[in-house]
Amino acid sequence: MQLTFKNEPVQINGHFVEVGKTIAGFTLADTKLDDKTLDDFKENLLLINIFPSVDTSVCSDSVRLFNLKAGAFKDSRVLCISKDLPFAQARFCGAENIKNVEMLSAFRSPEFGKSYGVEIASSPIKGLLARAVIIVNSARQVVYAQLVSEITEKPDYDRCLDAMSTYA
Repeated sequence: MQLTFKNEPVQINGHFVEVGKTIAGFTLADTKLDDKTLDDFKENLLLINIFPSVDTSVCSDSVRLFNLKAGAFKDSRVLCISKDLPFAQARFCGAENIKNVEMLSAFRSPEFGKSYGVEIASSPIKGLLARAVIIVNSARQVVYAQLVSEITEKPDYDRCLDAMSTYA
């Protein structure tokens, strides 16, 4: 799949995750600078919302929407992952009253973007993460994966939420 940023081609490092495959582990920082790993969420169905920066409208809208919808899915968690500093993530969540998603930062985990196939390797936003939504069951298998082809556009929320409903 060819990715673009403002209609200009973008290269990505790594290979995007595939439905049916087991997801790679990770260690990311939460808003308190504590390490969180995939194992911290082992009993849950996960919706993983990956995006460039919470300081952009499409990214912040995705966090708001998933925050509103998160409670509808039993035994599930929503992880919102970017390379924003945890301080910025916490400030955003406080200002927006975001309480139903877990904000995680890959700022000290450069391997995350490559292992999930979302590390932007070219463009003005090189080094950030591409926009993607991944749903992972409790066995850590990918049951839904969407890498958004134009980074400035929103994911297909209806398909994401339908997929969550199927597995929740």
